[in-house]
Parts: sequence; structure tokens; C-alpha cells
Amino acid sequence: MNRRTTHRTHRTKRRTTLAGTLLATVLLATACTGSGGSSKGEDAQAPDDPKSVSGTIKVLTHRTDLAQDGTLKKYAAEFNKTYPKVKVEFEALTDYEGEVKIRMNTENYGDVLMIPAVIKKNDYPKFFASLGTVAERSKKYLFTDFTMVDDKVYGQSPMGAVPGFLYNKKVWKAAGITDWPTTPAEFVDALKAVKSRTDAVPYYTNFKDMWPLSQWTSVNGSVGCDTQATTQLAEGNPWAKGADLRVGDTLLYDIVREGLIEKDPTTTNWEASKPKLAKGDIATMWLGSWAVVQFQAAAKKAGTNPDDIGFMPFPAQVDGTFCATMSPDYNQAVNINSDHKEAARAWIDWFTDKSGYAEANMALSPVKGAPLPEVLKPYEKAGVKLIELDDTQGATVKEIDNQSEVGIYKPDYRQDLVDLARGAKKGSLDDFLVELGERWTEAAKTAGS
Repeated sequence: MNRRTTHRTHRTKRRTTLAGTLLATVLLATACTGSGGSSKGEDAQAPDDPKSVSGTIKVLTHRTDLAQDGTLKKYAAEFNKTYPKVKVEFEALTDYEGEVKIRMNTENYGDVLMIPAVIKKNDYPKFFASLGTVAERSKKYLFTDFTMVDDKVYGQSPMGAVPGFLYNKKVWKAAGITDWPTTPAEFVDALKAVKSRTDAVPYYTNFKDMWPLSQWTSVNGSVGCDTQATTQLAEGNPWAKGADLRVGDTLLYDIVREGLIEKDPTTTNWEASKPKLAKGDIATMWLGSWAVVQFQAAAKKAGTNPDDIGFMPFPAQVDGTFCATMSPDYNQAVNINSDHKEAARAWIDWFTDKSGYAEANMALSPVKGAPLPEVLKPYEKAGVKLIELDDTQGATVKEIDNQSEVGIYKPDYRQDLVDLARGAKKGSLDDFLVELGERWTEAAKTAGS
């Protein structure tokens, strides 16, 4: 898997026939209503004695790369040193979301699986066994709110990430920029310096691949350093003056309007962008800490210095301090229909606590108090404040997003924003953002009813 996968990210799509697509749509509709799972919540208890747990469990995964290179088998072997009577089998799916959403119309969707984005949060108790209460889980783990329903937690992410700009430090230095910009205006000025003093593309949109544009939603909370930023989305207008998304979208618009991007956004290429940034052909991209290891690998392959890959926070400060939100990757859950819930729970706990998966991916550990990964050392050194958003209104936000058809977790409206800024679409930025806000607040009136 080449890019981070979360409830906000995007999978490799396979071509299907029209008939297959229609069938998937029908099955998806029933899966979303919960017809494939039990309507009664259950708990997946943690085992008291590891040696007493037995059974074969199937783990569904999107990490086809780790299945192919044998890494998953190595994890299973380490797991068996603690749980010798549990056999772990893996099924890696290329089109994870597409495959699993169909399987969830039945009871056979593995014993452990990553929670598909298609399942509504309030339906989690129909499909997954509880891992415990929020009070219990939050003592040890981050991100418990993201899978909470009625004070119970139904999933656990094995790693997390924070948003930021990946940049080529060598290029920025050549442009005369050595300090991180602290305001959007300073950031635009820095990109102008890159354009005038180097041959690099100052900012790369990854417009054609689309999904990177949705990463801009992660500015929410980072701009205002507000742990209640998700609640603000549910209760207000995300594009009101001063609101985080308005600040982020305005910066993206200004970058494009000033001609600080690639010549033709419709020809961008995600995979090709990695070595280009590593070699200094591209100066900057907004992504997240999950991407740093991929760009460092691209640098090694290209014969350039991986240390040239830098990572900086969004250019906004509160009381002189940068902030960045912490967000989870895919959340692992226990199938409520599993005959081996105890073994499945054991796998999730071990994989989160003991596998080293987060460290191997240079990612943020979900275990509270764990040291930051190397890629976030610059944030630590600069005193960037890492905050965890309260996600109790997360389900409401997604409902509003779907009803309004705005798509803050999808790339479409930001493609329109880029087109507007580069003159491929008519209109003003203010009118564009006002329309988004009106659609959003109108949908919010009926969300949850």
C-alpha cells in the first residue's frame, strides 16, 4: 500500500462490469442498514491467560505489500510466542473497501478487520464487538472517540499521523527560507521565493489523483488549536470568516492563483511526485507524517539524501505556538459474529501494543506516552503542540457532509476550488465559500433527525 489509509483516504479501484457495479450498490445499501450483522452489541473480552486462548482467526487487511513480502507472517510468529494456541491467517485485499462492504452483507467478514468507511458510526454495534468503555480505553490509548458509540469503543487504530507540509529542505534553503512560515501570507511569500530563486515547482497539487486534495481537511483544528474543531463543524459554518477550513482553503486558492503550482494540474501523478520532490524538482506538498517514510524511500531510490525531506506544520500559530491534530489510521475491530472473539481481541491488543507496527511505519503510536517517531522530531524540537480532537460529533459531521454533498473528506470541491483559482471555473472565492457554507448549514438542520 503506497499511501496512508484512513476513514478519510482512498483505495485502489478495480474496473468492474456494469452488472457488478449494480450488484455492489444493492449489497452496499443493505450493508449500510445493518442487515448483515447482529443488532445486539457484544463485548470482545481480553483474555486473562494467553496460553488458554485458542482457535484460528482470519485477519482482513488492506496491506497487500506486507502480505507479499512476508511481514504479516513475521508478526503472526511473534504473536504466537505469547499466544501459542492461536493460529492467525491473513487475507489481503487490493480493493479493500469494495470487497469488505459486500462481505458485510453476510456474517463472514473475517474475525479481525479494518472498519470500512462505508459503515456508519452508529451502526458499529451491529457489526463489531466492543473493546471496552471509553473510560477504560482512554486511560491507555489515543483516538478512542473515533469509534465510540454509547460510551463503548468498537475499534482501535494501530497507528496515527499528524498533518503537515512535506518539503525539500535543500530547495527551501536555496530560496533563502530557513524558518517555517508562521502565517499563510508568509507561506505564499516563501513559495514565491522558491519560484524566483530555484527551478523547482513551488507547490504540487496532485490534482489528477484527486485524493491528496482531501488531505486539506486536516487543517481543521490545526489552525485554531481547538480540540473541539469537529464539534465546530457539526454546529457551525466551516467557511465562516476565521474558521479553520476557510483559512486552509483560502491558502490553497492563493497558492494556485499566484501561479505557484505545476503548469497543468490535470497531468499530475502521485507516484511520480515522490522522486520529484526528493530530487528537488518539486518543493512542497500538503500531506501528513504518514508520507514522510515514502518520500524518504523515494529519495534513497533516486540517489538523493533522505534527510532533505522536511516536514513543517500549517503556517498558523496560537500564542506563538504551532499546533497539529493527531488522527488515527484504519481502526481494527472484532467481527461480532466471530466464534473466537477472545483470540481476535488478543490480536488487536498485541498488534497495537507489542508488534512495533507504528514504529516500523515511522508513525505516531496510539499508546499514550509512547515516544514520537523520528519523522516528528522536528515538531517536538520546535514545540509544535499535538492535539487530539474530540470526535463525539464525528458521525454527525459525516452525515452533514453526505447530505450537503460538499465532500470535505472527498476531493471534488477542492478540485473545483483549484479550477476556480486557475481560471478554469468562473466565480469568486467568497461566493464559492459562501455557497459551501449555505449547503452545509442547511443540511445540518436535519442531520441526526
